[in-house]
Amino acid sequence: MDNCLFCKIIKGEVPSYKIYEDEFTYAFLDISNDANGHILVIPKNHAENILDCPTEDLAHVMNTIKLIANHLVKNCGFSGVNVLNASGKDAEQSVFHLHFHILPRKQDDGFKVFPQLAKNTDSLETICERLKIK
Repeated sequence: MDNCLFCKIIKGEVPSYKIYEDEFTYAFLDISNDANGHILVIPKNHAENILDCPTEDLAHVMNTIKLIANHLVKNCGFSGVNVLNASGKDAEQSVFHLHFHILPRKQDDGFKVFPQLAKNTDSLETICERLKIK
C-alpha cells in the first residue's frame, strides 16, 4: 500500500531499528520507546489486521514472534513477554497494517499491561451460546 507507514518501513523508505527480518516478516523497535525492547512484528505482505490476513502469512508472523520471544528470554535477560494485537478501529488499532507488539518483561518491572475490566452482567452460558461456532 502506498500510504502505509509499515509498508514504507519494509521498503526502506522510512528508517527503522530492525531486530529481525526474513522472507515473510519484519520486526523492529517501536519508536515510542516506552518499554525497553518493545518490538513490532509485521508481515511483509500488507494485511490490515488479523481479520483479513491470509492464514499462511499469519503463521509466518507467529513463528517470528515465537523466535523473538525465545531470543529475548534465553539471550537478553528477560523472563517473559507479552504479545499484544489490536485488530480494528474499535479495538484501538492505530496503524492499519497487521502488527503484534512484543513487550519483554522482567520481574517487578512495574508494567500493568492487561486492562482492568468491569464485571460483565451476562451469564457465561448466555455468552457461550451467542459466541459458539456451530
